[in-house]
Amino acid sequence: MPEKIHVPGIPDQEFIRGSVPMTKEEIRALTLCKAKIQPGHIVYDIGAGTGSISAEAALMACTGKVFAVERNCEAIDLINQNIRKFNLNNVVVVHGRAPQALADLPAADVIIIGGSGGALGEILIACDGKLSAGGKMIVNAVTLETLCKTRDYFLTVPHYDVDYTCLSVTKVQPAGSSHLFRAHNPVYVITASKG
Repeated sequence: MPEKIHVPGIPDQEFIRGSVPMTKEEIRALTLCKAKIQPGHIVYDIGAGTGSISAEAALMACTGKVFAVERNCEAIDLINQNIRKFNLNNVVVVHGRAPQALADLPAADVIIIGGSGGALGEILIACDGKLSAGGKMIVNAVTLETLCKTRDYFLTVPHYDVDYTCLSVTKVQPAGSSHLFRAHNPVYVITASKG
């Protein structure tokens, strides 16, 4: 029987959500496509929020492991609920603040940074030390500050090949006889491949 291949893009409404921010479906799909996660990969999802990226990454890294790193207690509860909903046994929830929470984790093949809690510089340095050669580090930047800090960091480390993609998503939602357009904030998906 051929191996099941997971294609990113689980609809947002499939995830259990609270007031915690969640990476939207289209951003999540591009992030995971850029990550090129393989079945045996070790993946970190830093600032995991609801666990939407962690869940989809776990389906892709089916014989590997995903470490969902999150400091917020409500988010930890949501991650655990979504792990149960999708019946995932390869996600480890790490309750703590990055970069300190990364100290005891194994080397990673893919690191996805969705939230940094104001410690982006320290997180990038720590992740560089944890990322295997040939691995990918992906930062989803919603703010210009995050974009600029990430760019500045990768300018100082020449062993990365860096790609910047800006994604702007507008959803059309039916409302009675008219259709409403609802724009989401643009997000920069920064993909850094370690040489």
